[in-house]
Parts: sequence; structure tokens; C-alpha cells
Amino acid sequence: MEQYFVLENGVKMPCIGYGTYKCTDGSDERIVRMALDAGYRMLDTAAAYENEEYVGRAVRESKIPREEIFLTSKVWKTNLGYEKTKQSFEASLNRLQTDYLDLFLLHWPKPDPEAENWKELDKESWKALEEFYHQGKVRAIGVSNFLPHHLEALMEEADVRPMVNQLELHVGYMQEAAVQYCKSWGIQVQAWSPLGRRRVLSEPVVEKMAQKYGVSAAQFLLKFLLQQKIAVVPKASSMERMRQNLELPAFEITQEDLYLLRCLPQIGWGGEHPDLERVMV
Repeated sequence: MEQYFVLENGVKMPCIGYGTYKCTDGSDERIVRMALDAGYRMLDTAAAYENEEYVGRAVRESKIPREEIFLTSKVWKTNLGYEKTKQSFEASLNRLQTDYLDLFLLHWPKPDPEAENWKELDKESWKALEEFYHQGKVRAIGVSNFLPHHLEALMEEADVRPMVNQLELHVGYMQEAAVQYCKSWGIQVQAWSPLGRRRVLSEPVVEKMAQKYGVSAAQFLLKFLLQQKIAVVPKASSMERMRQNLELPAFEITQEDLYLLRCLPQIGWGGEHPDLERVMV
């Protein structure tokens, strides 16, 4: 299996990273250290996760050279705007104890669904990201949870196109329009919540398919995305599951099975949408 996807600017991004959201709740950096020990070399964090300090400490304590770790963080939606984005970026660097990031993202396109000035805020924030990129403070820049209309508004004045768009993607919630739009512009798609939720893992069709290919349901769901050239950042809290998610067996899902899975009814959506109020599911 490919280890990296090559972004539009030539930067190599690991196909599989470790999602740190909630991994330090009530704990410290031990789970992140475990992920590094398991072999992960991409760590996905964000200012909103309130764990950048732990992630940075885990990287330092691992003794793994910084250049071997692909480190991603994000500016939260309430900090959109040129100056706030600059401040957020510097604060993230300080908490992570690093002088550069491998990828920095705008976390959401709108401060809230009713925000009327979101286009201006996004453009201002993007200007800051372009400056970080040209200054060498970040190797790649991108967005998260941006749909085609958000991207089109952003790119009206952008000098540098987003290189990555991180979206909630999994069997039962594939956001086909957004994925195809990104691919048409050379924007690498990366899936957050690639395993969906327990509802997806226990979906009879998924369980049956996993048995057919002789893998776990989680491994099958990750392969489903990776085979479509979508990067993934799964979460896990045990060494066994971390390694299973990272060390996928060599297998190919047939085109027939891919089509079937892409056409399933909605399953496991987390309830968040950039243009709508959050739905509790």
C-alpha cells in the first residue's frame, strides 16, 4: 500500500495519520506517545482540541527527529480573520514547541451558520496562511469542512490553492460532490472520522464485507477510503487497534463492492455541517 500521497506542491503526506481529538481527555500525552510507538508519523491536532501541548510533549519525548513527523494543526472558527489567525498560528507553534508545521488548516468555513461575513473572514485568514507558507513556517496549507461553495469563494482571490481539505467521510457519509470537486482542483481529500461511529462499524453490510476480505471492520473501512485516494486520520486508544489501523493487509476491494458501499443510505453522520445548526445524533 502507498505510504504517502503527494500534495500539489510536492510535499509528501502520510496516507494514514493519527487523529488526536479527545485522545488526551482526562489523561496526558501517553496515548499520543503510544501512537508514535505504534509507527504513526502523522499527528492531527487543532487549537480547539486543547491538546497541542500534550502532542508537542509526546513528539519531544519520542526522540523521533522532528522532520520525520508530519504535524497538522488548525485555527478554530471563532478565530477567523487575518490578525486572529496569525495569533492562533503562533500560539499553536508555542504549544507544540516547534518552529514550523507540516500542514495548517482553517478548521471550519464559518464562525456559525448565520454568519454573513464568512467569505471576508475566510479570505483574510487565507491571506495569513499564504504568508506562513511563503515564509516557510508551514509546508502545506489547506482547509477542513469546506464544501464546494466555500472553496469557490475562498479561491476567488487566493494566490495559493488549498492543498488539503479534511472532511467527515466514511461509508454512509461520502459527500460525493465535495470529494469530486476537490479532486477536480487537485486538492487532496483527507477523512476525519473515517470509521464513522459504532453504527458504521456494526453495519451488517460492512461486517459482511470485512469477513469476505478477511479483515476487521475498521481495516475494511480504512481501505475503502484509501483505495479512492482519500487520506485518513483514524483514532484508537489501544496499541492493538492502533497497529491494526496502520498496518493494513494487502487487499483490493472490487469495483462492484465500492459502488455498493458508496450508494448506501446515510449512516453514522456526526451531526455537524458548516451551513446548518448542529444536529444531535
